[in-house]
Amino acid sequence: MTIKDVAREAKVSVASVSRALNGAGGVTTATEKRIREAAARLRYVPHGAARSLITRRTHTIGALLPDLHGEFFSELIRGIDQKARAHGLHLLVSSAHDGVDDAAAALRAMQGRVDGILILSSRVDEAFLKANLPQDLPAVLLNSPLEDGTHAVLNIDNFAGTYAMVRHLLGVGHERIAFVTGPKDNFDAQQREQGFRAAMAEFMPNASPRIVAGDFTERSGLRAGRELLAAKSRPQAVFAANDMMAVGCLQAFREAGLDVPGDIALAGFDDIPIARYVAPPLSTVRVRIADLGRNAMELLADLIERPGPSAASVHTLGCDIVVRDSCGAHLARNASGGNRRSSDP
Repeated sequence: MTIKDVAREAKVSVASVSRALNGAGGVTTATEKRIREAAARLRYVPHGAARSLITRRTHTIGALLPDLHGEFFSELIRGIDQKARAHGLHLLVSSAHDGVDDAAAALRAMQGRVDGILILSSRVDEAFLKANLPQDLPAVLLNSPLEDGTHAVLNIDNFAGTYAMVRHLLGVGHERIAFVTGPKDNFDAQQREQGFRAAMAEFMPNASPRIVAGDFTERSGLRAGRELLAAKSRPQAVFAANDMMAVGCLQAFREAGLDVPGDIALAGFDDIPIARYVAPPLSTVRVRIADLGRNAMELLADLIERPGPSAASVHTLGCDIVVRDSCGAHLARNASGGNRRSSDP
C-alpha cells in the first residue's frame, strides 16, 4: 500500500495524508482521525527511506560502545533507549572491542542512518573524530578526556568518587589498602587510579600505594585477588576500580577461606545491579548508570533539535558512596560500641 491508496481511501489529498501521519498539523481533528483509520485498515506503513529524503531525518540515533557485555553496558543502553523513545527516536547500537579500525568501521556504517551519535570508546581522539565523524553529525562523547571545543562531553566524576571511597575505608580503620586498576588506555580507569593515589598521598603520606593491574573484567579481578593474597603482607582492604573486578576478588578470597569483611575488606566502583546481591553485599561508588545514558541521550536530542554553540559543552555526573557489608563499616561501629548499621539496599 502507498500513501496514494490511503488518500483515496480517506477521500483526501496526498498532502493531507502526509501532514496527518507526520504530525505536521494543517488538517482538522476529524480528518486526521479518518486518515489514521484508513491507514490502519490498509495496513499502511510509511516508507522510512522515502520519508528521510524529504525530512532529512532518520529518527534513529547511534551508540558506539567499547563492548556490549556486562551489566554496566546493559544499564547504560537501557537509559539511552528510555530517553530515546521519549523523544520518538530509535536506537542503533554497535561496539568497537576489536580496536580502532573496528570503531572507524562502525562509525562509517552508521553515517546516513542516524541523526546523531553517542560515543563511548577509548579509541576516540581528536584525529579519529576528524577522520571518521562528519562535522555536521551531532555527537556526544561519554567518559572522554577530549575537550576540543566542538563536541559535547559527559563524564563521570571518577576522581572524586574514588577519593571519597578511599577516605571512607581509611575512616573505618583500614590503613593498608590495595587498588586494582582498570585498562591502561581507559579514561575512567586513569581517573580512578589518580583519585586513589591522591587520597593515599594526602591521608597516608608515608605509605607506598599498593596497585595491581586489572582490565575491568571479573577474571582480572580474580587474578588480582590471588596476587594480593600471595604477597608477604596482606592488605586490610582491596578497592577494585569496578564492581566486576571486585566480584572476581571476592571469589579469590573465598577460595583462600577468608571472610569478607572479617579478614579482608572489599569495595568496588559503578554499583551495577548485582553488587547488592553478592554475599556480602558490595560497598561501592555508585554511578547512576542508567542516568548516564539518559543524560547523554538528552544532550544529543537537544543537539539534534538545536545545533549550535552548545555542542562544545562539558558536563560531569557525580558519584555517591554506597556503604554495604563488604567494607566492614558495620564491624567498626560495633567495635566502637555503636548500634547503628549503615547500609544501602
